[in-house]
Amino acid sequence: MITDSKTNRKRKSLFQYMKQNYMLYLFLAPAIILTIIFKYIPMYGSIIAFKDFSPMKGIWGSDWVGFDHFTKFLTSPNFGDIFMNTLKLSVFGLVLGFPVPIILALMLNQVKRASIKKNIQLILYAPNFISVVVITGMLFIFLSPTGPINTILSFFMDKPISFMSDPDAFVSIYILSGIWQGAGWASIIYVAALSNVDPQLHDAATIDGASLLQRVKHIDLPTLKPMMAVLFILAAGGIMGIGFEKAYLMQTAMNIPTSEIIATYVYKVGLQAGDYAYSSAVGLFNSIINVILLIFVNYVVKKLNEGEGLY
Repeated sequence: MITDSKTNRKRKSLFQYMKQNYMLYLFLAPAIILTIIFKYIPMYGSIIAFKDFSPMKGIWGSDWVGFDHFTKFLTSPNFGDIFMNTLKLSVFGLVLGFPVPIILALMLNQVKRASIKKNIQLILYAPNFISVVVITGMLFIFLSPTGPINTILSFFMDKPISFMSDPDAFVSIYILSGIWQGAGWASIIYVAALSNVDPQLHDAATIDGASLLQRVKHIDLPTLKPMMAVLFILAAGGIMGIGFEKAYLMQTAMNIPTSEIIATYVYKVGLQAGDYAYSSAVGLFNSIINVILLIFVNYVVKKLNEGEGLY
């Protein structure tokens, strides 16, 4: 009886709180509704990953096949190559790309003149607003055998290098171009966090004889540490979630061995070949790996970061 009365009091107080702050919930309602419509309701379609889906029969009319599509993908001859290609692009992109926005933010924080700082930020942020199609076109132009890169290399080499047709060069081109395009924009959140650092801390440290690196280490980095932990967890959680657009546009007949990833494979099998059930199973497999990585990385970061994590 005591437990029931406590539960009733909690429910009553929660109802009173919601009634008093109903405007806040009204502001929150559109985001919740859109999330349910575009994120949760589409999960219903994941059922076709376990069925021999036929558009004529519909989702419920199609025959149930269980984990047959997953088994087919895991035992396919190209599973190892596709999985490792996706993992390489993701891991190398995370390891090489994650520190760059932090370094840029720390460097921008040292620029004292506002006009110069704004111009530098404009240059760094601009690539983010260039579409993936344009970026890929620029790569094909600059790295073509007759492009400016090979023109410069011709002074040192006899033959031009066909970068976009070289499977070994694909990973480097993909990652470096991605860092160039997104690092400046990704540094915004770190620049905003550093703007909250009290300048008196730097002044006091300078008076005490601290060098620039010491001030960055003991003042700036501790300020960024919680933000770095959260963003790293989110980045690691989406480590297998590479968008297919850029990889697909950069693909050529010669670099397929290293450019074929899960996302491009799903696109080709699902939309081009029309095998919707099998492609859904492959996509669901990729999502499950992402969730497992998110939980694991969050656990590790919380252990190393004194309990501070995503959740």
